[in-house]
Amino acid sequence: MSISPPYSPKLQNHLTGKHLLAFEIPFSQELLAEHLKNGYVSETCGVQSGNGSYHCVRCGNKEQTLFYTFPCKICKQDCTYCRSCIMMGRVSECAMLYRWTGPSIRFTIPDNVMRWAGTLSEGQQNASDCVVEAVKGKDEFLVWAVCGAGKTEVLFPAIEAALHSGKRICLATPRTDVVLELSPRLKKAFPAIEVTTLFAGSADRHGFSPLTVSTTHQLFRFIEAFDVIIVDEVDAFPYSIDESLHYAVNKSKKVSAATIYLTATPSKRMQRLYRSGKLKAFIIPARYHRQPIPVPEMKWSGNWQKQFLQKNIPLAINGWVSERLKRNIPFLLFFPSIQVMEQVIPLFQKLSPKLSIVHSRHPDRKEKVMALRNGMVPGLLTTTILERGVTIERLEVAVIGAEHEVFSDSALVQIAGRVGRSFANPAGTITFFHYGKSKAMVEAIRHIQMMNKDARKRGLLDE
Repeated sequence: MSISPPYSPKLQNHLTGKHLLAFEIPFSQELLAEHLKNGYVSETCGVQSGNGSYHCVRCGNKEQTLFYTFPCKICKQDCTYCRSCIMMGRVSECAMLYRWTGPSIRFTIPDNVMRWAGTLSEGQQNASDCVVEAVKGKDEFLVWAVCGAGKTEVLFPAIEAALHSGKRICLATPRTDVVLELSPRLKKAFPAIEVTTLFAGSADRHGFSPLTVSTTHQLFRFIEAFDVIIVDEVDAFPYSIDESLHYAVNKSKKVSAATIYLTATPSKRMQRLYRSGKLKAFIIPARYHRQPIPVPEMKWSGNWQKQFLQKNIPLAINGWVSERLKRNIPFLLFFPSIQVMEQVIPLFQKLSPKLSIVHSRHPDRKEKVMALRNGMVPGLLTTTILERGVTIERLEVAVIGAEHEVFSDSALVQIAGRVGRSFANPAGTITFFHYGKSKAMVEAIRHIQMMNKDARKRGLLDE
């Protein structure tokens, strides 16, 4: 009887389910070489070629203009690397990606792994039962639930069931802000296990855990890792338009994995798949507090761009902001661009010097949202970066230039969904300030009215 050679549990823990470059592996080259020799680790070229074209194994890039050939100091010859995922470290023809191929990690899950003591509404419970079945059946499933329906809580029983079955789970989302919102909630619901949180610059990057919360970008570093993958906010930018992120999700899951999609605003393609019976789904048209979703009001504000250039806040917008400041109601003002927002913040700070701006280039945007939540600032001017993953008591919202092309119907639905999310304050106002109605504005309002109508029809509202 042959005895298998020993292996490093630490290297196993670091590499299991991952596809990493040498610089991402904090172990000696000698240890790595020994594990390669013994068959516990495999390697593959990061960039491969065939029939005169290149392919990136890590991010799936096949766009030839995104490859660059250079004289390489490592392999001493012309070498091609992928520019598409360069921000995660250079992958080239001579750069190897390493993965663990040795024994699997076994983890123990306590009987009472879930400590969430809440209850699900009727709509949530029905959706949750469907997700549990989809996980057991290794199916593809869509939860189409309105903003504020409590999508995260719907997942808890399925996550619990998957953990008890020894499955490894990933909850992925395109936005770092949403990861930061979800991670503490999952850690609180499942305190007996380690929950890894992954985003650009996160400290958790090198561990193994049964439950991972990650941005979709971080999944480029995984391969056949997860038995269940849940994609939250599946319609959000950039996932909605970036095929490489779809590749990352597919590469990170096992062949037999269950795939669960969550969104309030599924793409037209996803809706077609559902209606044709090619994608199983459950629709939750009502919020967990059984009150209707506030319907946005369209309000003409004149040529807002011209008035801002003339150093004036349009009267309708000025009145809206002043009223919220007077009544001490927290608010978000959504702008179509960073440029416009930075141009006008001095005008709004005349109404209140505590008003501030938030956008994707702000490293402290989490702290600013927290300041709004805690009542330290009265309101924030923001881009669509805060259209999702933000829950603030009594919040009201206005969109400046709602007719702008950046505000798609799904973006407007998500923005409107920030309002009226709690039992204590289920109402509130959403105002679309515009210089001419857009199709997206009309579609967003129609979508919300349709969900409210469906919820009433199904007896899911207490009115």
